[in-house]
Amino acid sequence: MRISIKLIVTALCLTLTTACNKKQIQTDNTPGIYHFTNEVLLKTTPVKSQGKSNLCWAYAMLATIETEHLMQGDSVDLSTDYVAYMYLREQAQQRYMRGNQPLTTRGTITMLPQLLYRYGCEPYQTFHANPDADYNALLHVLQTTVDSHRQQHAGLQRMMKEVDNRLEEVLGIVPRFVFMLSCEYTPHEFAHSVCRQHEYTALTSFNHHPFGKPFELEVPDNYYHDTFLNMPIDTLQTMVDQSLRQGHPVCWEGDTSERGFDFSNGIAVTDDEEQPVTQQARQRAFERFQTTDDHCMAIIGLAHDQQGRKYYICKNSWGRNNPYHGWMYMSENYFRLKTIAVSLKSEIR
Repeated sequence: MRISIKLIVTALCLTLTTACNKKQIQTDNTPGIYHFTNEVLLKTTPVKSQGKSNLCWAYAMLATIETEHLMQGDSVDLSTDYVAYMYLREQAQQRYMRGNQPLTTRGTITMLPQLLYRYGCEPYQTFHANPDADYNALLHVLQTTVDSHRQQHAGLQRMMKEVDNRLEEVLGIVPRFVFMLSCEYTPHEFAHSVCRQHEYTALTSFNHHPFGKPFELEVPDNYYHDTFLNMPIDTLQTMVDQSLRQGHPVCWEGDTSERGFDFSNGIAVTDDEEQPVTQQARQRAFERFQTTDDHCMAIIGLAHDQQGRKYYICKNSWGRNNPYHGWMYMSENYFRLKTIAVSLKSEIR
């Protein structure tokens, strides 16, 4: 985390009325009472579906990286299945050595850049599994494989060879090289060209830890024990808005278990949109487990409804079967109450 206290103070002083893009981009209509005008809308790759997996964190962070490149005039479309392959392979080795950690496809948005740095990445076009690939079944097969070899003391190398066979049966054979623009890269070289180490900073906002300092976020999916820079929700929201208005996407992690999160209509709203959400209100919801770490999406824009209320435009990973072809409109209140963490470019001011 390389974000200074000075940056936090600067963000506190910024006003939410700063506008780098005053152009009305388009107007959308939602069945029912919502009518949206998009103020900022960043470029995106096509919406994908995470299918039978809990890989939303990987889809969301890769979508954030893809949009970042599109906004810079570059074009990348990255493989979530490659990340999953390497993540599961890593867990299989750890389970063989330690013997007690269940395999999972869950994670947090901060894990994705670390996996890219360790194992590289592949373009979506050259490595993606069948959309019906059952990750839950794959987890069971891999765990059984690891446990069987461990009980037989068969050796790590032999076990990993069978793990690779099981992964290849479901996800496919990983290409050894990436070919792009007449150049050949290793997966590591390709990954380092699309996401630098420490390029993104993870932020959160809870007052059971001091503001201005990082802490290890206490959510079950934080398997890498990552730290998140803590700041007031007003400051965090200002930085998210500034990022979007400067043309940079934001990766969002939060609670989607509320009845107001309605994918079928592309809407995420709170029960009381008239009541402002305070720092104390979000803290209470977190401590009472009313705000939980459920899902991740990429935030790709800002909008307002017919009453002038702010919304965040989110790129989801549940396919395209909703009025916005897979996008979601999240109200400002929902963002302030249900955000667990965000990840944005480290140099955002």
